[in-house]
Amino acid sequence: MSKVTIPIEGTSPSPQPGADLLAHVVQSVPALISYIDRDERYVFANEAHRHWFDLDPGLITGRLVSEVLDPESYLRARAALLQALNGQDSSYEGALFSTPQRRYVHGSFTPDLNEYGELRGVFTVFTDITERHALEEQLRESEQRFSQAFHHAAVGMALILPNGRYQQVNSALCDMLGYNEAQMRGLTWRDITHPDDIPLSEALSAQLINGKRDAFQTEKRYIHRDGHSVHVLISVAQIHSESGQLNYAISQVQDITKRKQFEEALFREHQLAEVTLNSISDAVITTDIALNITSLNPIAEAMTGWSNADAKGSPLDDVFRLRDVNSHQPLDNPLRQAMRRNAIVDFNGRTILLHRNGFETLIENSAALIHDHAGSVTGGVLVCHDISENRTLALKLIQLAQHDMLTGLPNRSLLYARIEQATAMATQRHRQCALLYLDLDHFRRINDTLGHDVGDQVLQAVAQQIRGTLRDSEDLAFRYTGDEFVVLLPRADDANEAASFAQRLLDACSQTHVSHLPPLDIRASIGISMFPRDATEPEALVRTADAAMYEVKTQGRHGYSFYAPEMTQRSTASRRIENVLRHALAHSELSLQYQPKVDARLGHIVGAEALLRLQVDGQDLFVPDQFIPVAEDTGLIVSIGTWALHEACQQARRWQCEGRPIPVSVNVSPLQFQYAGFYERLDSILNETGLDPCLLELELTERTMMTGGDGTIRLLRRIRQRGVRLSLDDFGTGYSSLSYLKHFPVDALKIDRAFVRDITQDAETAAITSAIIAMARSLNKDVIAEGVETEMQSTFLREAGCSQMQGFLFGAPMPAELLEQRLAEQPG
Repeated sequence: MSKVTIPIEGTSPSPQPGADLLAHVVQSVPALISYIDRDERYVFANEAHRHWFDLDPGLITGRLVSEVLDPESYLRARAALLQALNGQDSSYEGALFSTPQRRYVHGSFTPDLNEYGELRGVFTVFTDITERHALEEQLRESEQRFSQAFHHAAVGMALILPNGRYQQVNSALCDMLGYNEAQMRGLTWRDITHPDDIPLSEALSAQLINGKRDAFQTEKRYIHRDGHSVHVLISVAQIHSESGQLNYAISQVQDITKRKQFEEALFREHQLAEVTLNSISDAVITTDIALNITSLNPIAEAMTGWSNADAKGSPLDDVFRLRDVNSHQPLDNPLRQAMRRNAIVDFNGRTILLHRNGFETLIENSAALIHDHAGSVTGGVLVCHDISENRTLALKLIQLAQHDMLTGLPNRSLLYARIEQATAMATQRHRQCALLYLDLDHFRRINDTLGHDVGDQVLQAVAQQIRGTLRDSEDLAFRYTGDEFVVLLPRADDANEAASFAQRLLDACSQTHVSHLPPLDIRASIGISMFPRDATEPEALVRTADAAMYEVKTQGRHGYSFYAPEMTQRSTASRRIENVLRHALAHSELSLQYQPKVDARLGHIVGAEALLRLQVDGQDLFVPDQFIPVAEDTGLIVSIGTWALHEACQQARRWQCEGRPIPVSVNVSPLQFQYAGFYERLDSILNETGLDPCLLELELTERTMMTGGDGTIRLLRRIRQRGVRLSLDDFGTGYSSLSYLKHFPVDALKIDRAFVRDITQDAETAAITSAIIAMARSLNKDVIAEGVETEMQSTFLREAGCSQMQGFLFGAPMPAELLEQRLAEQPG
C-alpha cells in the first residue's frame, strides 16, 4: 500500500510540490475525510465534519473515535476500522450520526504504512449516500410489494423473456395449467399454447418485440398438463431497460374457460333458435320494447314483403299491417295490446295481413312479451301463419326453393346463411373454416355427346360421391349452379386439413360411376378459401374460392389451389369473359338463337324464346351461365339486354311482315329492368322497329317482380298497357304464393325446368306441378313448361292443362333461319 501524507495541524512536514493545493482539496470536498492513528484517535479531520455534524475539526483532533461518534454508529463502523488497523482495506455502509444530525454513508478505510510496512494509521473517507439509500429503500419496498402482488395474485402472472421462456410465474398460473414453478421455468409460451392459436400469438409477440405495440390483450387457449384446453384472457405489457431494450414481458392470465363454455352453450342455443325460426312454417317477428323490428324469419319476410335487413329498426306498424277481414279497417297491433296487458294476446279471428306490395293474406296470429332474467320486458314476438288455401303449396315451394331437386343438395339460397353461421361459430371458438368451390372439368362434353339426361345422372352421381366424403354432420355440401358444387368445412384446423379434403374430393369425383354406362373419367377443379385468412364475409369467401378454382382451370385443370392475395377479385376467366363481351358488343358479335314454343295440344309452334349466345365462327365461347353473371357484375347487362331486345323485335317484325307472326319472348335481367329509363327504351324500340306490341313478351323472374314495391307494379302495368305481354319466369324457385299472382299484371307463368324434370319420377313434384297449373288457369294465366325433354313429360303436362311447352323435345335453340324453315314446314 502506498504511503499517504496528511498535513496535520501543528506539524511541519517537509515542503512538497502541490502540498498547498492538496490541503485545499482535502478541506473543500464534501466527503468526510479523516486520519486515525493506531490508538483510534483522530489525527486529522477535514472541514466537512463541521458541515456534517456541526463539530469544529480542530476540537476533534486527538480525541478517540468512540468519543466523537455516538455509540451506535461507532459499533457499526468499528469492525471495518479494526480490519484496517490490522492492515487490510475495508469498507462500511450504513448509518452514521452524531446528535442531532444523521446520515447514511459509504465509508472506505485504507491502512497507512511507512516505508518498512509498519502501520502508522488509517485513512478514512465517508461519502453521503442518504438520498441514494432512500431511493433504494423505496425501490426495495416497491419490489416487495410487486413480488407480493405477483405471487399472491388471484389471476395467473408471469415474467417472460424475449425468447419466450418463462422467467418467473406465480402459483395461480401453475395451478391453472397443472405445472409447478420449476417446470414452468423450463417452458416457453409456445410449448403450452394451442397449435391453432400460435400464429396469432406469434404475430402479436413479434409486434411487441419490434416495438410496433407496447401491450396487447387477446383470448387464446393453453394446453393443460393433462391435455385439456384452458381458455384464457391474456394481457401482455413490455418492460424495458434504461437503454430501451426489452428486458422481459409481464403477462396477466385470466382463466375464462367457464365463460367460454357458457358463451358456447348460449351460442348453440341461439343457433338452435335461429335454425328453428328459419325452419318452421309460421312467420315470426321480434321487436324491441319500443316496437321496432329486430328480426324477421324467412316466412315473415315472404308474407310481409320486407327483407330482414330492410325491416330491422322499422316501426312494427310499417311492416306488420293488419286489416279486419270484413270491414278492411286497420286493426290494433296485437303486440301493442300485449304490452299494455302484459299478457299473451291471440287473434284467432280471420285477420288480413297486407303485403308490402299491397297483397292480402288471411292469417291467424298471437303476440307475447320477451322478458330478461330479472323479469323486465325487453321486447316482443309475433307469430302468425297463413290460413289461406295456398299455404301448404307455398311452404312446399319454399322447401323446394332451398334445395336442388336434381341432387337433393341444399342450393345457393341456403349457402350464404350456412356460411354465416359457420363463421360465427368459428370466431367464437377461435377456429378456421374452409370453403371449397368445385367445378367439373369439360362437363359440357358429356351433355353434348351423351345428352342432358345422362348429364343429370352424372351430376346426381357426383353429388352422391361428394356426400360420401363429408366427415361428419357439420360438413355441408351445396349445388351452387350447373356443374359447380360448394363444400363448407366449419372446422378446418389448418390449410393441410383443407388440402387433404380437397384431394379426397378429387379422388371421389374420379371414381364416379353411372349404371349402364362405361367408366367415366370425371375430373374436377377445386378452389379453396380459408376463414378468416382470405375473407370474413360469406360472399367474399365464395368469390375468393371461385377465383382460386379458375386459377386451377388456367393451370391445366384437375387439381386444387388455395386463394392467394395476388389473385384478383375477379378471376382470370371472368376478366377474359368481360373483355370478350365488351369486344362482342362493340363489334356486333353477339347473336340470338330462338327456341320454339309449341301448343301443348296441337304441337304447332306458337312462339319462340330469344336466347343470347356468345359465339365465334358458330362455336360458343362461353355458355350463358358463364357470361350472364359477368355481364351483370360489370353492368354490361344493361347494354347487352337493350341490344337483345332490339334484335329480337327486329326479327319478330320480319316474321310479321313475311306473314308468319309469332310472339317472341325476351328475358329481362333484374338489373336491366330496374335501370332508369327502361320503359322509355322499350317504347323507343317498338316505335323504331314497328313491331306489334302483342308479338313481344318480356320474361321476368319472381325476384324482379317481388322486390321494388309499388314502383315495380306501376312499371309492369305501364308495360302491359302498351300491349306487351308479361310472363313470370322460373316460377317456383322463390317464395311463390299463388294468391299473389292475381295482383301481378302478368299473362303467363313459366314452370321451372326443375319441376318438369321430376314430374314423371316423383309423385310429390307431380302433385305440386298439377296444383300450380290448375291454380294459374283459374286465374286466367297461361302456363308454359320449359325444359320438356321426354314424351312422358309432355303427356303429363298436356293432361294437367299446360298451355304451351318448350324444350329439347320440340327443338333446341336455333338460328332464326332454321326456325323460319320450321315455320314454313308447319301445316297452315
